[in-house]
Amino acid sequence: MCTYNTVRTEVDGSAKGPHGKWFHVTDATVYYDHPVHAMAAHTLNIDVADPAGGPSARVALELTATAARALATAIEDALVAVPEDLLT
Repeated sequence: MCTYNTVRTEVDGSAKGPHGKWFHVTDATVYYDHPVHAMAAHTLNIDVADPAGGPSARVALELTATAARALATAIEDALVAVPEDLLT
């Protein structure tokens, strides 16, 4: 069953796309749905993109719920270890 729950947020960063080319990303979309490629019934899908760059300016992740939670924890753990004056 699909939830159709989609969360969008603005981001400021870079992603490596096709042919190893880096590009600026401005948007992130997160949703739990059927994957396109991952071998699972449902995945947490994360797309980061620069809509102004067209369809090729996009990087997509399809993660199992367990993997998505582990990634979220790893991100929080990495940020907690950074001195406050370095966070921007």
